[in-house]
Amino acid sequence: MRLDKFLKVSRIIKRRTVANEACDLDRVSVNGKPAKPSKELKEGDVIAIRFGDKEAKFRVLRVPEGNVSKSGSSELYEVVEDSDEI
Repeated sequence: MRLDKFLKVSRIIKRRTVANEACDLDRVSVNGKPAKPSKELKEGDVIAIRFGDKEAKFRVLRVPEGNVSKSGSSELYEVVEDSDEI
């Protein structure tokens, strides 16, 4: 699944256009490398997103085939690191 679609389906970012913009502005990286919105994700990938001066990291647990219910979206990833907790 594409990175921008995963961010939307998992509800890490609310809209796919916002996910695209974040990737285009180099605020999103996958496994430590800047990522384009079209980057194909697989299980185990680590996504890092910079929100201003804060950064959050997520590990992909499952890549869904299609859309996911709101309650099931949190099962797609786990929070690895959140700068709010530091």
